[in-house]
Amino acid sequence: MPNAIQAADLGFFSAIASAGSLSAAARELGISTPAVSKHLALMESRVGVSLVSRTTRRMSLTPEGEVYLEHARRILSEIDDMAQLISGAKASAKGLLRVNATLGFGRMHVAPILSKFVSAFPDVEVQLQLSVNPPPLTEDAFDVCIRFGAPPDARVIAKHIAPNRRLLCASPAYIAKRGTPKVPSDLVKHNCIGIRQGEEAYGVWRLTSGRGRASTTEAVKTRGNLTTNDGEVAVNWALDGHGILMRAEWDIERHLKSGRLVQVLPQCHTPDADIYAVYPQRLQNAGRVRALVEFVTRSFK
Repeated sequence: MPNAIQAADLGFFSAIASAGSLSAAARELGISTPAVSKHLALMESRVGVSLVSRTTRRMSLTPEGEVYLEHARRILSEIDDMAQLISGAKASAKGLLRVNATLGFGRMHVAPILSKFVSAFPDVEVQLQLSVNPPPLTEDAFDVCIRFGAPPDARVIAKHIAPNRRLLCASPAYIAKRGTPKVPSDLVKHNCIGIRQGEEAYGVWRLTSGRGRASTTEAVKTRGNLTTNDGEVAVNWALDGHGILMRAEWDIERHLKSGRLVQVLPQCHTPDADIYAVYPQRLQNAGRVRALVEFVTRSFK
């Protein structure tokens, strides 16, 4: 279908979606409401589907309109990036920024940082999506992913944001009832709270004793009667005295300080879960991406 989608339509439709109504879009665009309605009707006629559902009181996007908007905003951001790169000017922080983070960490740490970020950079529009697991790196669904561990993929850039350890912990009530593990192999006698996340082998805890050449690593197959894919739920179970938990330091540090949880096998080290900002190589010079990565890095320091 020739000329079904025209370049000028992309910014026009993005403005309508952001405004929330045809009259508000008309004020934003500096034209009359009938002109906005006519342009929208022409767009829908060319693509052959309804993009907006209109009533006398409200306006909402149809499923096709949601798809149109998602791609329109991505294309507009890429056009802006291209213009900045070609001009050779320093890229400014503006445009759409799609961010992904894991559920608990995203709620507790990333969302508050983004709140401050948009106050400092009002020309950036941020879309945050929280997920249990990081999205596949082959997908072009996000501009920046805040994740644990460096991805084994040379096609993306992984900026180290902050160190982060995994620690073993349990409530004082559980320790008083079941005793304190002395060596990693003691864990098989304990109730261990399981978390099914990512691609790691479920229920296998790798613990390293000693340092340097004298260090030894033991893989312990743990068992327990509670399992979840939500880290916050697992922490609450540990607080309730149900068992031993392996969890990132960022998530349990406040409970360790308050004494509600105590560290188990502190002489042993677990695989690091350092925090990284991951983004495609093509966006390394995008101003909005650089600004966010630098802002997040400063915030964690």
